[in-house]
Amino acid sequence: MTSLPENSPSLFSEDDRDAAVLRLQEAYAEGHIPHEELDERLHQVLTARTDSELVSALASLPAENAGTTSTIATIAAAGGRIKRGGAWRVPRIVKVESAYGRVRLDLSRAVFEHPVVDIELQLGTGGAKITVPHDAVVEYEDLHTGWKDTHYKPPRRPRSGGPRIRIFGTMGYGRLKIRHVRR
Repeated sequence: MTSLPENSPSLFSEDDRDAAVLRLQEAYAEGHIPHEELDERLHQVLTARTDSELVSALASLPAENAGTTSTIATIAAAGGRIKRGGAWRVPRIVKVESAYGRVRLDLSRAVFEHPVVDIELQLGTGGAKITVPHDAVVEYEDLHTGWKDTHYKPPRRPRSGGPRIRIFGTMGYGRLKIRHVRR
């Protein structure tokens, strides 16, 4: 049995790599690094094998901006409608809770600060309609419906470059309708 040297480089997880990519994207969006430098640093992060290589790709970045959108937002109502639309900043995780009433989330003009957005639905009765950007990738396999199936027709020609939107949770009575906005 061979032992590792005491000064061997430490390895990191894929979650660490994903966090580094997200931090670089945030720094670029905030204007701290130019596009060319973003490309170089992303390449460095994606090919890094040790923790020190990952850390060096993030060197000289300013502290994370506390003024950006929070990571988690909850939109809740006991009854009535929940409606969100227009140019709103979408947090990393959106929790939507309603005992009674309809839910309308329009993400077509929303500002995505994260490449992946999770939407958790906890709905009693009433349907939900989610409008997504034309280039979004939608996943909803972990959504449990008690009464009606989800209605979603993916685009004939999938586009790339948009956010990945993962929808999960529980809907009692009502249908989830997902549609891509037309250009």
